[in-house]
Amino acid sequence: MPTLPAASKSARFFISYRSQDPDLSLAQNFYEAIKAAGHEAFMAGESIRLGEKWPQRIDEELKLCDYFLLLLSERSATSEMVTEEVRQAKQLRDGSDQYKPMILPIRINLPWSTPLNYDLRGYLQQIQQREWNSPADTPKILKEIFSLVADGDVERLADREMSNDFFPSLPPHPLNLSPPLPVAEPELPDGQVDLASAFYIERPPIESRCYETILKPESASLIRIKAPRQMGKTSLMARILHQASQQDYLTVPLSFQLADGKVFADLDKFLQWFCASVGRRLRLPNKLADYWDDDIYGSKGNCTAYFDEYLLPEINQPLALGLDEVDRIFQYPEIAADFFGLLRAWHEDANNRDIWKKLQLVVVHSTEVYIPMDMNQSPFNLGLGIELSEFNAQQVLDLARRHGLNWSFTQVEQLMAMVGGHPYLVRVALYHIARQDITLNLLLQTAPTEAGPYSDHLRRHLWNLEQHPELAAAIKKVVANTSPVRLDSIQCFKLLSMGLLQQQGNDVTPRCDLYRQYFRDRLRVS
Repeated sequence: MPTLPAASKSARFFISYRSQDPDLSLAQNFYEAIKAAGHEAFMAGESIRLGEKWPQRIDEELKLCDYFLLLLSERSATSEMVTEEVRQAKQLRDGSDQYKPMILPIRINLPWSTPLNYDLRGYLQQIQQREWNSPADTPKILKEIFSLVADGDVERLADREMSNDFFPSLPPHPLNLSPPLPVAEPELPDGQVDLASAFYIERPPIESRCYETILKPESASLIRIKAPRQMGKTSLMARILHQASQQDYLTVPLSFQLADGKVFADLDKFLQWFCASVGRRLRLPNKLADYWDDDIYGSKGNCTAYFDEYLLPEINQPLALGLDEVDRIFQYPEIAADFFGLLRAWHEDANNRDIWKKLQLVVVHSTEVYIPMDMNQSPFNLGLGIELSEFNAQQVLDLARRHGLNWSFTQVEQLMAMVGGHPYLVRVALYHIARQDITLNLLLQTAPTEAGPYSDHLRRHLWNLEQHPELAAAIKKVVANTSPVRLDSIQCFKLLSMGLLQQQGNDVTPRCDLYRQYFRDRLRVS
């Protein structure tokens, strides 16, 4: 590698990678080159000393770094830890007046046609990227990165990052609409299950009821989908919207998890973002200036007028609007009550005005609504309520056979004794067993350890718990007991939303033995 000039100004880099080649070797090359150029670099494998608590160290380095260097390979693009690092880097940048850290994604032998997982697509959709295909690309990428650092004006670089003269932008995720096969090559679970995936398991009668409800053009429909993280909510929402599109509906999926933190600063800013986002997905010009008059009508009146007088009249078809991750709004009670009250008012207006019958709503959330709301202003007691459950033994057996595994119920029961019927955990196990990466017996032995196939998943949960000591203390209390435990309501809601617990009446237990064993060990439960 050619010698690079010393830095005129020192910067801090956080290198995000998966601890496997090609990520590992390339991360090492970047780490050494960055330090040789006079900058500071953090690479977990090199920088965290024996005995250090890695969650706290990663938190500290993310907060201090100027540049977040993201190495995206086939493996890291499906890593829960890498995705969580990107989420937190984006959250830090959204809340920073200095536009830090600047996210620099590099696709490592990862063609543009290779889809990223649902969360990563959202986090990186406005951020430009570079491709690395051989060692010859390393010095070129480093030179370009160091030239950005030399410019020094991070605010201006943030604008340049959005332009076409830097890393090429992320293409839209392609949908393969060919019919699924009964048995297919193993498919690594990484978020939303593609529409044509052979590995989507229906949970009758949920899908048929949702499809029937959304396809009622004579009235406005409201479908509410509730389930913990990684249970299949977004996959179900995608299928509902797809069914609607097949009947000539316009469809707009909108995830609140991907909204910048500054959007939630106040109700006016939030509702403007909401209107602009829906209009943009409908490919309609932004006309907020024509409909927004805070002095007379207020934020909710302006938002209603934007839909009532502009968006809905401009379209000639029904609109199926999917609102994903609405839990994000629960963190902002001053916004939540007004926004959810607005959704209810629109739904009820369909009884009196035909224009609102065009709007079909799908609302997706991970837990109960724990903000205080007047029941007459809440949309969460209207429409069709769907609560996704875990897979049963027959569904797990069906999924195993779709992976080409000739299992009996005995093997299904062994797996479910460890992970229950949790869709994501079951699919991870079947993926690795079908690929012959591991046997069922070895998986069961290593599952609750960081040497097993769930290490990435478990470390992400541990990292999140370490950032919230009150939640770590609560989960420690639960895994320490063999009988159900009563928790503070807010802590309980948050842990249920994360998918770590399950309810038994008003009490909770670990969702599965995998979590009980892992957190007993890592949280040092005696």
